[in-house]
Amino acid sequence: MIEQPQLDKKDRKLPFKFDLQSYTLIISLISIAVIFTVLTGGDFLSSRNISNLFTQMAVIAILAVGMTLVIVAGHIDLSVGSIVGLTGGIAAMLQVWHGWSTPVVVLVALAVGALLGLWQGWWIAYRAVPAFIATLGGMLVFRGILLGLSQGKTVAGLDDSFKQIGNSYLPFALGYIIVAVAIVLIIFFTIRNRKKRAEMGLLLLPASIDYGKAAIYSVVMFLITYMLNRYLGVPIPFLIVVVLALFFIFVTNKTAFGRRVYAIGGNEHAAALSGINIKRNTLGVFVIMGALAGVAGVLLTARLNAGTVSAGDGYELDAIAACVIGGTSLVGGKGRIIGALIGALIMAAIDNGMSMMNIGAYWQYIVKGLILILAVWVDIVSKNK
Repeated sequence: MIEQPQLDKKDRKLPFKFDLQSYTLIISLISIAVIFTVLTGGDFLSSRNISNLFTQMAVIAILAVGMTLVIVAGHIDLSVGSIVGLTGGIAAMLQVWHGWSTPVVVLVALAVGALLGLWQGWWIAYRAVPAFIATLGGMLVFRGILLGLSQGKTVAGLDDSFKQIGNSYLPFALGYIIVAVAIVLIIFFTIRNRKKRAEMGLLLLPASIDYGKAAIYSVVMFLITYMLNRYLGVPIPFLIVVVLALFFIFVTNKTAFGRRVYAIGGNEHAAALSGINIKRNTLGVFVIMGALAGVAGVLLTARLNAGTVSAGDGYELDAIAACVIGGTSLVGGKGRIIGALIGALIMAAIDNGMSMMNIGAYWQYIVKGLILILAVWVDIVSKNK
């Protein structure tokens, strides 16, 4: 019998891997911030502009969270912009024209978004209609329904309680309390995860790496909160993004549903052979996407204080671009929520910075299009390697 070599405790270390894609994203974001800060005389990194930036990115960030799941599962959704417009428009019409209360119209908007996602998911999962075609048709259908229901009119005059969803801020003290709790939780889970891995005999990263990451996350969160509190506080839309992102990070990393979505996108045939219900999980992904588009529709309508027939135009492309820039592969099976959020922030930063410099809107489209092509090319090159 051959004896297996035993590792000394000091050798039981997990080798640190340099995640080039993640660091490239962060470096790109920092570079964009530095360039626009220099070109705008420091105004880009002012507390007021940072607050505006996080508020502006909220809608696309929420869509990017759902789009990440859709693309990871090997599909695409071209209808989310129209769902944003329709759900926000329905909420505005119910409140302005029929006098419904804010909690009720918000719930109706979320339910409508989920039902629209269910309808599209049924065609894709159970009738084998390609997602590109089904959602392209949905984009036209939902935009047409919005035009018909609103009669082409802008619906304005929402209640203050509704407007506050997209335009209010956390009190300064509460913002710091939330960050303090978050820092404590980061440290707690870092310690607990290292302890559990040690008990199970798994390899560990050096303590300096794990605790260094926790320290960096803590410092970044505190600095962001400090900068936002220098203006009016943490914007509620940004807080909603953070809560939804944390929830879906947990779903993708810690639940069976999340693992199934990645398995379906990675190899649908192998996933089916392993017993995964492809149709049901695909349907679930599109229901989630529809519900998140409903959340985005409510936020956009609240921020604009109106439901318009053009609301959400082109948002599906921004959401897809944010995902791809964040490292989500268009062939499925690969993608992270945090990457999509950074991608959404990069897109919003480009729009914001170029607007501050009074650069023509056409340049914003050109730059974002080139960035999208570059991001897809990088993904293809990395796969080939």
